[in-house]
Formats: sequence, structure tokens, C-alpha cells
Amino acid sequence: MITTHVLDTATGEPAAGLTVILEIRQSSEWSPVARGATDENGQLLTLTESWPLSPGTYRLTYDIASYHRDRGVTVPFFPEVKIAFNVRDTDERYHIPLLLSPFGYTTYRGA
Repeated sequence: MITTHVLDTATGEPAAGLTVILEIRQSSEWSPVARGATDENGQLLTLTESWPLSPGTYRLTYDIASYHRDRGVTVPFFPEVKIAFNVRDTDERYHIPLLLSPFGYTTYRGA
């Protein structure tokens, strides 16, 4: 299972309504797996709900430009965040938190 949680550190609130795309790398190309939007708690728990997870390199792309523009930041510095990571054991949960602000972001492997 691949999940994510996004917090807006500029407001101290969950980043609700943020579009996220999940892709898998196949050779040198990225293939879309799923897309969704964070809920009112900033979480997206359903990306791999109907897709069998397999070992490989995955990437999450977050559309933070639209998110920031909707909140009054007219020209966001970062238009998107792309986080690539490896899945080795498909029985594990891969939780990728994202902390963001208009001028920076941080991520890590969550529990």
C-alpha cells in the first residue's frame, strides 16, 4: 500500500484538495498508476486500493502550484513536487508524508 499525507507548514493545516499522481517506472519511462486528491485531513489513502503493488521504483507528483494559487499565492516558486522511491517488499506500507510551504518542502518515509 502506498499512502501520503500533506501538511501546509505555512498555515499549520492539512493540505486538502491537493492533486497527487502515482506512477511506476518501466525501463526509462514513467507509467501512470493512479491519481487522487487529498482529503480534508490532507491524506490520500486510496492510490493503490485497486492496483496490485509490485516491486519497483514509484513516483508521486504533487500539483502544489494549483494548491498555492487557490490560496492566493499568485506565482508559486515550486510548481510541483516529485518524489521517487523504491518498493521492495509489497507486504509493507509505504507512507510518504510531505510538508510544504510556498518556498520549500520536506519529505521522509513515514510509519
